[in-house]
Amino acid sequence: MKNRWRKILPFFRKRRKSLFAIIPALIIGAVVFITLLDNVRTDTYDIQRFAVSEETIRSPITIENKQETDQRIREAVDAVPDRYSISEEVTEERLNYINEIFEAVFKVKEEHDEDTEDAIEDVYQEEAVELKALLSEEISSEISEDIFVTLLQQPADALQEAESIFSQALEEVLNQGIRVENIQSGITNVDRAISYSDLNEDLQGALIELADFAVVENSFFDYEETAQEKKDAATLVDPVIIRAGETIVREGQTITNEIYEQLELVGVLSQDGNIYPILALGFLAAVIAYFFGYESFQIAKNRNWSILPIIATVLLSALAIFIMKIQSVFFDQSNALYLVTPIAAIAILLKILINDRTAIRLSILYAILAAFMFNNYIAGMLHVEAAIYFLFSQLAAIVLMKKISDRLVILKTAIGLILIHSAVIILFLFLSFEKYTWFDVFLYIGFGIAAACLSAVLAIGILPLFESFLGTLTDMKLLQLSNPNQPLLKKLLVEAPGTYHHSVMVANISETACEAVGANGLLARVGSYYHDIGKTVRPGFFIENQMPNKNPHDLLPPKESADIIIRHTTDGANMLKAHKMPKEIIDIAKQHHSNSLVQFFYVKAKELNPETDESDFRYPGPKPETKETAIICICDSVEPAVRSLQDPTPEQIDSIVSAIISSKISDGQLDNSPLTLRELKTIQHTICDSLKGIFHSRIQYPKEEGDK
Repeated sequence: MKNRWRKILPFFRKRRKSLFAIIPALIIGAVVFITLLDNVRTDTYDIQRFAVSEETIRSPITIENKQETDQRIREAVDAVPDRYSISEEVTEERLNYINEIFEAVFKVKEEHDEDTEDAIEDVYQEEAVELKALLSEEISSEISEDIFVTLLQQPADALQEAESIFSQALEEVLNQGIRVENIQSGITNVDRAISYSDLNEDLQGALIELADFAVVENSFFDYEETAQEKKDAATLVDPVIIRAGETIVREGQTITNEIYEQLELVGVLSQDGNIYPILALGFLAAVIAYFFGYESFQIAKNRNWSILPIIATVLLSALAIFIMKIQSVFFDQSNALYLVTPIAAIAILLKILINDRTAIRLSILYAILAAFMFNNYIAGMLHVEAAIYFLFSQLAAIVLMKKISDRLVILKTAIGLILIHSAVIILFLFLSFEKYTWFDVFLYIGFGIAAACLSAVLAIGILPLFESFLGTLTDMKLLQLSNPNQPLLKKLLVEAPGTYHHSVMVANISETACEAVGANGLLARVGSYYHDIGKTVRPGFFIENQMPNKNPHDLLPPKESADIIIRHTTDGANMLKAHKMPKEIIDIAKQHHSNSLVQFFYVKAKELNPETDESDFRYPGPKPETKETAIICICDSVEPAVRSLQDPTPEQIDSIVSAIISSKISDGQLDNSPLTLRELKTIQHTICDSLKGIFHSRIQYPKEEGDK
């Protein structure tokens, strides 16, 4: 037995770090599987046709009723009429025939003397014979000479009007399409247009007879278009879907053949389908367990492999699942009790005790679980509204908890949650197709208010237990980072001692200024230590690290020098990211210069090239977004400016600090910070007091504010 343990123990020692992910994952996976089993398992029924249902049965799945869909497709296809296509060739041919007739009439009339009144009838007969000889055989064979004689007897202006009326009427009729069964109606339409004209009776009669010749079939059955229309009609038929949760039969209703087929289709009459939801639940639990295990591993890694944060995360997650499960027992489709669930309390505790990232990721997992848990025990149905509500509630709590200073912050967060909950609930009501009374609106908003208050009470009540179990994490982490033995701080001290001294001075000033306006002084101090860490990449290019008369910028163009100076913010941010530093510290490194101008090199470049673009000599930013970063931005400019003075007087210090703050305000560098003008005034006085106690006589430095 002892030999066996001697073999097993080394195995676990080698994989000790993996257990930080495996054990929490197994625990949460098992909890998820057990709690959701009732929500996904499908009940089956032994029902016969034409029996009376003893209970209301709903569909556990969303599925297409193909038989009903096929029937609707057949009906839609049968309803499509035959399609005909109009032959433009036939239309153009008939219009050309009419045009040919009138052109020939005009030609014959021009060739003969129409003023002769002797034997005029014989003359018109001869002209008609001549006219027929000019026309196409199809025209001359189908139109009688009497029509030609009548046309030849008409004056030219009457013929022109007749041609216009007849051609227009014929074209309109032919464009509408003439099929075999409606040729006569087409002829009638042309005759009607002729009858309504001002032409004389003889000319109207001739044109009416001409219509019998001109109107022919020009619309023919189009097989391809008809087939395509039927295909399109079949495509437009929406499938008949039985939705998950849809009532198929109510209690006391007779089971008809149609209802029985639907019950059979959704699988509630067979025991075979029960295994699949359980397999799906197992897969869901495995996926959630995997992500939870991964997050647990990351937490343990960031906390020096301490097991306490993992235990806290598992307990809080189990508590979240337990709260949702208890609440789901009292929930059904007729109420909205899920709105009362104080899930935001878990997000608040995770943010305070672990970190923002973990709180956000687990909030997403809890929201996913809520979609399954609040499905009213209808397998296959998801309650999307509950998932969205829980997600907004938790994310809002995380965002509103900006600064963790005392427990009163949780109460302030609850006020913000009330607004968020009310907004989401009103959104749900407005998007719903159901009609709600004002009583319902106020009732649901009351549920949201209750959830916010319960979240605050629950968080405040549980927080002391976890605080004693884990300790205060945020300040501890900051104090750990402020240790001079930190690798990055050692690197800064050894490779850029001037910058290190500058950072310490900025830390002292900024911490005092932050505390004067209620900001986080410890965060400002630690952020100041690391804000210029990027200068260690090329320390000799920054003036505080240079030996006298040894400035490498003298050998470089102004633009290249400016790029080196500007790059230290991004270099510092990258170094901090590589060392897994907190986001707040990285933001200070990126934002402490805002988008300020490297004025010294910009002026030199401007002298060489008047077309120099000022934006090329500005830091990329972003602008400071917190009070701490904005204060560090001010102190970072003030400290070297005052240090450059020889024997600075209090008046000089006041003047420089005031000028620098005014310059940053006018340049818009503090636009994104939450600092007020009153706070800036307080900061100015505090910085001046700190500098007056620090600085005495100093070596005169050139005023290169951009080269800090």
